[in-house]
Amino acid sequence: MKITFFSNFLSPHQVPFSQAMAENKEIDYHFVATSQLPEEYRLLGYPDEDGAHGFCLTAYDSAENREKALELARTSDVILIGSAPKEYSREGIAAGAMVLRYSERLLKDRQYAVLPPKKFAGIWLRYLHTAAKPVYLLCASAYTAADYAKAGAFGHKAYKWGYFPQTRHYELQTLMDSKQAASLLWCGRLIRWKHPELAVKTAARLRREGVPFTLKIIGNGELEQPLRRMIDEEKLSDCVFLLGAMSPEQVREQMEQAQIFLFPSDFHEGWGAVLNESMNSGCAVVASHAPGSVPYLLKNGENGLIYENGDEDAFYRKVRYLLEHPQRCRSLGANAYRTVTELWNAETAAQRLSCLIGELKRSGRCELYADGPCSPAQKLKNNWFEEAKNAADDTEK
Repeated sequence: MKITFFSNFLSPHQVPFSQAMAENKEIDYHFVATSQLPEEYRLLGYPDEDGAHGFCLTAYDSAENREKALELARTSDVILIGSAPKEYSREGIAAGAMVLRYSERLLKDRQYAVLPPKKFAGIWLRYLHTAAKPVYLLCASAYTAADYAKAGAFGHKAYKWGYFPQTRHYELQTLMDSKQAASLLWCGRLIRWKHPELAVKTAARLRREGVPFTLKIIGNGELEQPLRRMIDEEKLSDCVFLLGAMSPEQVREQMEQAQIFLFPSDFHEGWGAVLNESMNSGCAVVASHAPGSVPYLLKNGENGLIYENGDEDAFYRKVRYLLEHPQRCRSLGANAYRTVTELWNAETAAQRLSCLIGELKRSGRCELYADGPCSPAQKLKNNWFEEAKNAADDTEK
């Protein structure tokens, strides 16, 4: 079976899945990169993976490569299509290929309760032409299925998916024993919708209330100077440290040392691979309910703590709770590690995708899995956590 994945570039978060697919001897796997690695990712330390793997074709390099890419679209049995020109899916559909549309959510800006008319019309018309064809949706956000449903698209043809960074396997007790006591970590671009300022605000409140901690913030961006001013004004320079941008390897080292990972991004966070990585590193995560990865990866009170996006007081309470209950913190971190190593990883995703494709070819539907990659995607509303508050964790009691 020939499977080709078309996307903008081969990111480090796509490499492990692609390697797992390429190692399957029953699959002739290809990845087509349609554009170069953006400069902003280079500055963050991302390696250029496009030319490092035999399964990757760089369609942007030449007219010859672009024609090779189009030929792959025409001859593949299955096409995975992410952020790539529509011509590839059109060629594949015309040739009879199964198409799996890989997408984050459409409505990252909460000012839109419904799809803008132009976007609605574009999606609906495009889907209308393929509704009776083997075209399915892989949801790289827990909110994707609901957003597409607002355009009348995909219905029961949507499945859970995501991003799958490298999964590391540790001796779990050794990993947990090596954590630095009362250590907090935030990581990402220092931009508004990732809300690094909430980490500093929480640190200031912890200091005022006499709770010991250290906070490390990794990344650079437009909020760096405002954050420095906040740290100076609150006299936090002895416990809050701005570390700047780091390579992916250095970030993982910091995650391995941290007890608690802070993930306060809002609905603009399509997925958030730092959640996979911090969970894999045994961190107890305190996360907003808004990022697309959170409803898929986290179960509140079991392998992390979730608070309602925008509720700064709840964010603070949960962080303080973990600092004051180190054994609960350790338990959540260990469960987070198991979630990634046992379920949400590239190897499981690749194996399940092969089974999903087989079931879809046979019957047009697949309900092999109750949870995790390739399980049916629910149409999750933005306010799902508000509706689920009856299942509150210990910090709400």
